[in-house]
Amino acid sequence: MKQLKVVLIGAGNRGTTYTDYMASSPEKFKVVAVAEPIESRRQHIKELHNIPDDMCFTDYKPLFELGKIADIVIIATMDRDHFEPAMKAIELGYDLLLEKPITPTPEECIALTDAAVKNNVKVVICTVLRYTYMFSKLKEIIDSGKIGKVMSVNHEEGVGFVHHSHSFVRGRWGNSERSSVMLLQKSCHDIDILQWLIGKRCRQVQSFGHLSYFNRDNAPKGSPEYCIEGCPEYDTCPYNAVKLYFDDKGYWYRRAITNLYYPTDDDVMKTITTEQPGKCIFKCDNDVVDHQTVNMLFEDNITVTFTMSAFTAEGRYIDIMGTKGHVRAVLGDDSPIKVYNSLNKEYEEIPCSGSNSITGGHGGGDSGIVETLYDYMMGEYTGCSIPTIEESCYSHLVTFAAEQARVDNKIIDVEEYINNLKTN
Repeated sequence: MKQLKVVLIGAGNRGTTYTDYMASSPEKFKVVAVAEPIESRRQHIKELHNIPDDMCFTDYKPLFELGKIADIVIIATMDRDHFEPAMKAIELGYDLLLEKPITPTPEECIALTDAAVKNNVKVVICTVLRYTYMFSKLKEIIDSGKIGKVMSVNHEEGVGFVHHSHSFVRGRWGNSERSSVMLLQKSCHDIDILQWLIGKRCRQVQSFGHLSYFNRDNAPKGSPEYCIEGCPEYDTCPYNAVKLYFDDKGYWYRRAITNLYYPTDDDVMKTITTEQPGKCIFKCDNDVVDHQTVNMLFEDNITVTFTMSAFTAEGRYIDIMGTKGHVRAVLGDDSPIKVYNSLNKEYEEIPCSGSNSITGGHGGGDSGIVETLYDYMMGEYTGCSIPTIEESCYSHLVTFAAEQARVDNKIIDVEEYINNLKTN
């Protein structure tokens, strides 16, 4: 068995997650270099994978000056830092595992896709829902014809009260100028999965969404800039930064706010006293929406509604309605997939489990993409979960069109939108 050599660029949560799974399959993968500016994160990768000092970098540029030293580059930097290292890696002939979204702009998505095709390299985008048991089973059910021709789909992404506040208000993805718009950053997963399940092209999109709650208009009367300064709703606010980050010793959130792999209480206290993670949830610099709905018309008049909302427990909920039956499923608890047969009027229940959360591995999707990646890179993959870069680019362009529809308050013809991008 050939061992594939891997370079990691960006050792935050996502990059660390993928390479942690790779470390458990040493016969398949070997991480040979890392580029990460934050010492704590870089040191963790160095020690876990036994990487020599001269293969540990604070920046990807000197790493790439060595030429092609591995088979795969994982790029798991912030959204706006995807394009340049990805293009350089493609130029060097690397295959890529690229964290979603591809890039924050449609023009860059098209340019990167064209470069990958021209250089004959494989680029796998980390739309990890494709590799969960639940969505894989739904794809199997649809393709089997069990529910007949798909007519309508309702799909919901429950971001979750705390997850939204942590990542999309206080966090790095709360401001679209630093990261990307909410629909792209959080929900390109979902637009992609809908495209994959239905297996047809989207024709028209319409969208509504707003930042309605997490703003200064809703701050409690008399609330300070930082939670630790003594808010009148200190004991009852579900977003109290002291309780979330200091009192709760769970490492994922604490690592995220401090940029340290093993933060101490002192590290956390310093952060929530002086930096945005400690600010009142209603007084941050966030500008992304906190709820959004997208209406989509696919080929064959298939209608789809997708809703993303902060105001839920974490989870994904989907109803797929066909001419012979109906499927309902939940990613986020242990509810079975329910398949209704319209002929005999009976339900079939298919056991299904797995957490929807990042810390829960996206219902098995995080490990699933790594497990699948090896066969794909070796030319031995026979499944249908991995999209080509062209397919990933297309679902991203549908997402961009939907966001444009929201901003312009109009229905957008997707093919016309894409053609205009490619000719301008």
